[in-house]
Amino acid sequence: MEKYKNIRGTSGVYAYEIADESITIQFNTGALYLYNNSKPGKRHVDMMKRLAVNGSGLNSLISSEVRSNCFKLS
Repeated sequence: MEKYKNIRGTSGVYAYEIADESITIQFNTGALYLYNNSKPGKRHVDMMKRLAVNGSGLNSLISSEVRSNCFKLS
């Protein structure tokens, strides 16, 4: 996993891992979630990948648009 840059310093996201059709997010709590092209969908996953690389806005997108539309891994 790659550590999230957290440019603003207020994100609940700790790290991420990008795959072809998914992104796995590790939150500061240690919880892991998988977001893929079927849940929540390709459009959201593509946005999440861009925000993860940029280091800003990922937690906001998850909170406002994706929420629990994912797979909890741990």
